[in-house]
Formats: sequence, C-alpha cells, structure tokens
Amino acid sequence: MPGQNGSNGSHSPGRTADMSYAVAEQTRAEVLSSPVGSAFTHPTVEMETAATAIINEIMDALPDTKLLTSEERRGIIARYASVLEGNFIYWMTATAIATKAEESAPILLDNLNDEVRDCHPLMMRKFARAANAFPSDKDALAVDSELTNVRLFLGKLSPVKSVLMMAFFEGFIQRFMAYLACLAADQGSTEFEYTDVHGVCDIEHTEGLYKVLAAEVALAPPDTDEDLFEGVTLLRALIEQIVRPA
Repeated sequence: MPGQNGSNGSHSPGRTADMSYAVAEQTRAEVLSSPVGSAFTHPTVEMETAATAIINEIMDALPDTKLLTSEERRGIIARYASVLEGNFIYWMTATAIATKAEESAPILLDNLNDEVRDCHPLMMRKFARAANAFPSDKDALAVDSELTNVRLFLGKLSPVKSVLMMAFFEGFIQRFMAYLACLAADQGSTEFEYTDVHGVCDIEHTEGLYKVLAAEVALAPPDTDEDLFEGVTLLRALIEQIVRPA
C-alpha cells in the first residue's frame, strides 16, 4: 500500500504544500486572464494542470494516519461518507443537466451508470460501517455549511464550472483512496471494495470529465473575467473540513 499520506509515505505539508499552492494559483491566474482559444491552444490543459496542483497540495497536507487517534480516523471516514453517499450521484446528475455539448451526455451518463448499476453508495456505506465509522448527526453537521455551499453552486447549472469541479473531485478521489484505505485498516477494517473500485474507475472517469470540459469550453467559451475555479474552491473547502473540521 502507498505511504501513509497517500503520496510518498511522509507528512510534509510545509514547503511542499506552499510550492504546490503557488503553482496552482499561478496556473489558475493564467487560465482566468487569458482569452479562451486564443492566448493558449488548449485551455483545458491549463485548467487540469491547476486542478492537479491543488490536489497535490491537499494530499501533501493530509495528516499521517499513524499520528491520528482512533477517533480522529473515525471522524475523517465518517465525514467523508456523510458527504459522498448521498451527494456524489446528485452532483454528477446536476453536472449532466448543466452541460450543453453533444459529446457531454454519453460520457456523464456512462459515469452515472457505473455509480447506479454497481450501487456505489452501498459500497461507501459498507466501507464506513466496517471501519466503525458510520456517520452520526455530529459528523454530518460538521460539514453542513461547506456542503450547502457546494450544493448551491451546482444549482447555478454552470456547464464549464460544474464539469471542472467534478473533474477535480474525481481526480482527488482516485488519489485519496489509498489514504482512506489506510485509515480504515488502522481501524481494524478488512472491507476495501469502495477504495479498490474507486482507485481504478475514477482514473477513467477523470479522463472522461476533462473530455467533457473541452467540449463545453469549445461550445461556449467562458468570459475571461469568470472565476472558473469557483466550484473547485468551494469543494476544496469541503474536503479540508472533512479532514480537519474547524
């Protein structure tokens, strides 16, 4: 299994996180300040680069599982489960509703088909229960404000912003699975279907979402002063609340 923080096996949120944040912010600024389709050839490449840098920062800042108490490990799993089980399919559906490009629907529906056909919410529930981390009302309330912000954002039905947020999320989930599995193992669990499946299928899902992003940008190039990372920023805040509740 990969290292305890899901990356290189050591917890190093300091200089590494600062550097990755700077890269993300610089790339993000370039995306937002450059006219789509003219200042650079492939706008979605810059978006993906920025999103990946933000994921790297989040991963680098994760606490070492071996330094967490059992209750802290339980809390991370429970808050994650409280968000994912009842919201992921809803969020992907909202994104599918928002998109307009002809190429988008088949890719997003294929993603949703996997989620529904294989009952991914049940995988999530079984994973949490096996780790003695079934969410309580306290766990749900700990992320309520940040979760509400993401829901309201998706209600705006912005094609490019919604797809970018979900591409970022799929990319994060795929990277986060090894860490989540470590948390569960340290809790004494042997139930890893959820993390095993999503550590693999979300690679393809992420690639598909960036194809959707390219189609949506080509169909309706966003304004140069638009904050395309609005949803990513809100989702990042939710992820950070899952890991380290204020």
